Amino acid sequence: MEVLETLKNNFAFDAFKPGQKQVIEKVLAQRSAAAIFPTGSGKSLCYQLPATQLPGLTLVVSPLLSLMKDQLDFLLKKNIKAARLDHSLERAEYNQVMSQAKNKQLKILMISVERFKNERFRAQLKHLDIGLLVIDEAHCISEWGHNFRPDYLKLPQYQKEFNIPQSLLLTATATPKVIADMRAKFSIDEDDVVVTGFYRNNLFLQMSPTLAVDRHEKLLARIKQDITAPTIVYVTLQKTAETVAAYLAANNIHAQHYHAGMKPDERELIQSQFMQGKLNVIVATIAFGMGIDKKDVRRVLHFDLPKSIENYSQEIGRAGRDDAASLCEIFANNDSLQVQENFVYGDTPEQTSIQQLLHQIQQTTEPFWETKLLSLSNELNIRTLPLKTLLVYLELAGIIKPKFTYFEEYSFKNINNTADLINRFTGERRHFIAAMFEHCVVKKTWTYVDVEAIITAYNTDRGRIMTALEWFDEQGMIELQAKQAVERFDIIERSFDLTVLSAQLHQLFINKEQAEIERIHNMLAMFESTSCLSKQLASYFGEELPIDACGHCSVCVTGPASFKIVQQSASLQALDLPSLSSEFIGKMGAAYTANNLTKFLCGIHTPVFSQLKIRALPHFGLLENHPFSEVRAWVASNEQNPR
Repeated sequence: MEVLETLKNNFAFDAFKPGQKQVIEKVLAQRSAAAIFPTGSGKSLCYQLPATQLPGLTLVVSPLLSLMKDQLDFLLKKNIKAARLDHSLERAEYNQVMSQAKNKQLKILMISVERFKNERFRAQLKHLDIGLLVIDEAHCISEWGHNFRPDYLKLPQYQKEFNIPQSLLLTATATPKVIADMRAKFSIDEDDVVVTGFYRNNLFLQMSPTLAVDRHEKLLARIKQDITAPTIVYVTLQKTAETVAAYLAANNIHAQHYHAGMKPDERELIQSQFMQGKLNVIVATIAFGMGIDKKDVRRVLHFDLPKSIENYSQEIGRAGRDDAASLCEIFANNDSLQVQENFVYGDTPEQTSIQQLLHQIQQTTEPFWETKLLSLSNELNIRTLPLKTLLVYLELAGIIKPKFTYFEEYSFKNINNTADLINRFTGERRHFIAAMFEHCVVKKTWTYVDVEAIITAYNTDRGRIMTALEWFDEQGMIELQAKQAVERFDIIERSFDLTVLSAQLHQLFINKEQAEIERIHNMLAMFESTSCLSKQLASYFGEELPIDACGHCSVCVTGPASFKIVQQSASLQALDLPSLSSEFIGKMGAAYTANNLTKFLCGIHTPVFSQLKIRALPHFGLLENHPFSEVRAWVASNEQNPR
């Protein structure tokens, strides 16, 4: 069937948007491809339409629950057989989805990247006929991108492991450097990358730098100009989302807050109200927006600074998808700069922590090394995301190689009588099932499976045990659950110099830290520039506009803005560091470092702070409005020159 006919029959659209037809034809020709389209330009159709025509299942990796829900609702309305797997599903729902996938009753299955770490899911995946792997927000695979996620690095490996013949990468925010990195990782030809451009002539880009003391009032005045206009207000912190939404509500604006700390059903309700026009103003962290396909968002207002030019581009891309004039305005000032920078500094681990990890690997007597990420994060005082990044760095350095992830604990509720289950089988299978149940420990509600004991007693492998448990679960004979994920790595190299390698790895994080800080300052430089904002934004993503002035940004209309701080923070030299830090030093004990003290004073959370309840100490976050680098230098100078 010709693709335009399929578009009309299956999706009720009369024409393709720019770039869509080109990408779809490449995918239908069974070529791997990449679609680099602005937010709201119809990237999803590039896999949705081919999925209806290609043989096999299309497996879509999406980063957020809200994105999956929105796309799934759209597909089901079009009578396209699709499903998603996420933590909200009950056991019966999960089993039903997997049964449909195995029986070729689904065309599209959406998952998060973390789903691949699930031992049960990977075992099931091997029995599926997958024709296309789709990676949404594909820039997450690049260290040069603004939202690098270590788990994404393993996606090319998964494609090979599950024999998926082709891939499709989708993103709205990729610089030329990031596109090259994505192409290389998935072996995509340059001719199979389609970039449609980033310029939007219906968006007015307004810079209105405002001090924190005036920001609530100015935001309220802007919203009151049209209280019915669908509006997204972006903030950095969850608590800010709540306080700003409460302020607007107290001033007769129907507003709700939205952030990742809320329960999933609360977020889904607010999102649904906004999509249906029952709620006009949402005050949200960046947790809101991915995959939200609301055409008539008239205003995207930034109460705080965006994280980067990429984030800004993605967030304003949610305005005016119906091509009608829409406002994108920034009220933030440099007085919120430290909040953004502190997120970056908090992700840089101590060199001593890296050395501790290397020592653990080096001293392991087995040919493999196993760990639980959350426990390791607490033990090393490294946040989970940078810890994952560190493990990727070790893999790239040839020290370790990911083997698999398994669950330390399997248990089940025995719905049927165990003897009856065993008697369903004969011969060798009966002996195996009997041996399996023999090595289970029955407790009050759950029966715990001793996998290692079964392997030893029956001389079998883990895969067969998993297959049997999965089969019993699918048949409704037991209710199976898995807990305590354990990562196993093969140890490739042990003869490394601890000091040298830890210094090299630490330098990688310092480089990353500096690059992220530079990314923030590059964003501010663009916002303060004397050149057309639209032209600069397009140029950043590799698009050269044939104009010097767009006529619909604040630079073109009223001239450049200044984000300089008017109110300066108190001098650090006037403060007494020993009195501010004495309780912290006593509480930290052997875990104390000057860098940790800096994080304490700047209000930056770390795993060990949570364990020791450091946030409850009186001076936590006292200097959160001071630049981290200045506080760090001040702490270092005091240690060198104690009074």
